[in-house]
Amino acid sequence: MTTFWSWYITILTIGTFVALFWLVFATRKGEPKGGTDQTMGHAFDGIEEYDNPLPKWWFLLYVGTIIFAIGYLILYPGLGNWKGVLPGYEGGWTQAKQWQREVDKAETQYGPIFAKFAAMPIADVAQDPQALKMGGRLFATYCSVCHGSDAKGSVGFPNLTDANWRWGGEPDAIKTTILHGRMAAMPAWGPILGDEGVKNVAAYVRQGLAGLTLPEGSEADVAAGKQIFETNCAACHGATGLGMAAMGAPDLTHSAGWIYGSSLAQLQQTIRYGRNGQMPAQEPYLGNDKVHLLAAYVYSLSQGKEQVAAK
Repeated sequence: MTTFWSWYITILTIGTFVALFWLVFATRKGEPKGGTDQTMGHAFDGIEEYDNPLPKWWFLLYVGTIIFAIGYLILYPGLGNWKGVLPGYEGGWTQAKQWQREVDKAETQYGPIFAKFAAMPIADVAQDPQALKMGGRLFATYCSVCHGSDAKGSVGFPNLTDANWRWGGEPDAIKTTILHGRMAAMPAWGPILGDEGVKNVAAYVRQGLAGLTLPEGSEADVAAGKQIFETNCAACHGATGLGMAAMGAPDLTHSAGWIYGSSLAQLQQTIRYGRNGQMPAQEPYLGNDKVHLLAAYVYSLSQGKEQVAAK
């Protein structure tokens, strides 16, 4: 801010305070003490306005707000280039410096705890009650908006409480997913296979791979769908449909891992138009130590769970 505008704002602000003080004391000068029967000389529907002074509590509250404002402008920036005299802030207080100060304080207090767990294997951290409580709070803050507060996901977001993993459910794989994020893409096969091909391969995936029944009246050719799958889909999902964690291709033999729905219509939609998903990288926000703890919590959610199939 230039010197001119700094002085302009400072003079205008201080002048406003002076005017406010003058206004409140000038209007109280000569006021009668206590109540009076004198009116303001006008009436509306038979109601007259008495010429009584403001209540004392209102006057004191008004003066108090002015005094508070003056104290605030002494401690904090507000008068042009004035930085404030609040101690402990180099170059003056700002909300960014206040935020950083609180972050540094929290890091000093909790950093050693995170570091302790970060030095342990994820599988061991997943068995520590204190670590799981901390991981649960991190999950509620950073992950529940997509995966749900119960971690069971929703359409487009995987369930983290079962054993159906897209990128691998081993501790290190989970940590890598959280640290660096994931980008997944299912290409649109509609223009290549045609409507009939989409229906056939969807029927094969649902019945031939996942073992789910087809809707009554379905006329899809499952055998033709198998040939289409082996020619076009096996490269990513494997010849037996077990998926490929390195590519994020889901296991098609367990429909519970189909995050966009397992009905025949939803499956056809996925094949026809494709899907695109992204898991954002959390390392820039949480750092390695917190991600390590979070990965342990997520890993603990699926322990003892078997892969399941949805109907």
